[in-house]
Amino acid sequence: MKNIGKIVLWVVLGAIVVWTFYFLYQKSQKPPVEYQIASASYGPVVSKTVATGSVVPRREIEIKPQVSGIIDELFVESGDQVEVGQVVARIKIIPDMVQLNTSETRVNQSKIRLEDARLDYERQKELFEKEVISKSEFQKALTTYDSAREELEAAQNNLQLVKEGVTKKFASATNTLIRATIDGMVLDVPVRKGNSVIQANTFNAGTTIAVVADMKDMIFEGTIDETEVGKIKPGMNLHLTIGAIEDLKFDAILKYIAPKGKEENGAIQFEIKADVLLKDDVFVRAGYSANADIVLQKLDSVMVIDESLVQFEGDTAYVEVLIENDEEGQQFERRNIKTGLSDGIKIEVKSGVSLEDKLKGERKVDVKDKKKPNAN
Repeated sequence: MKNIGKIVLWVVLGAIVVWTFYFLYQKSQKPPVEYQIASASYGPVVSKTVATGSVVPRREIEIKPQVSGIIDELFVESGDQVEVGQVVARIKIIPDMVQLNTSETRVNQSKIRLEDARLDYERQKELFEKEVISKSEFQKALTTYDSAREELEAAQNNLQLVKEGVTKKFASATNTLIRATIDGMVLDVPVRKGNSVIQANTFNAGTTIAVVADMKDMIFEGTIDETEVGKIKPGMNLHLTIGAIEDLKFDAILKYIAPKGKEENGAIQFEIKADVLLKDDVFVRAGYSANADIVLQKLDSVMVIDESLVQFEGDTAYVEVLIENDEEGQQFERRNIKTGLSDGIKIEVKSGVSLEDKLKGERKVDVKDKKKPNAN
């Protein structure tokens, strides 16, 4: 009986050892790798490039004074609509003391000459009426008198110009009233009442009184990389996406491509301009940043697949097609394809696969295989 008990014990121990090895072997075997399956379909492919820039008015004018002085009154503020000739500001002249003194002296001298010419004219007139002198001598006296009156008037006007920058005779044409030069909206008024301003001249750009722009005529100004500039040409359609205006796109027409590029951050960029087709119910502010999608080529209803499914080896493109799926796992075969237009996500397939082919996609990730985030 003891021998039988020992035999049974050894058999049980042997079975436990065998089962343990089998269990560990099964645990060490990895399950077959599975991949997602995709297929081709028919759809559009649009190849496009993107230019970054901003939307600005075509005409933006800085209004500057023609005289120096102090802002006496401002008649507009940012956002106001103005018309050509509308007064936007009035300037108070601060006279130069040297010019003021010279002008006053000229007025006094003109008064003296006028009085002397008047007395001579009256004497000559009396003698002419008595037929003592000839008409030509009387005419000279009259001319001298008229010239003295004109001289006094000119001196008085000059004095008024030095003091006030305006004369009664030409009040509507005074330089002290700053007027709008175009129809549009006031974008900025960088000065305030009481600020000193400098006139525009050959040595100084002058102080800007206001910035006016036509907000109904906007353009897109942007840049495009040198690798893409050869693919575009004037007349192409653009689709603008303005960051400040969500869920709304604007059409534009490319009008200008710079013949010379500029280096920015180590890359050559070319400036482009496009006419923006505004919408009546949307107000576009000057300076909005925008991205322009430029359609380079578009194909409708062609066979496409995800570009991530395509693998490249030299000049050859290929995909892997499922040929068998059993307990041992999925079996794929390599198949060369001929590709066409790509938009970066979808790519046209001209030959090599059909709609029925099942293509190898990304590897399926089991939840157990995902790594847990490290706890800090």
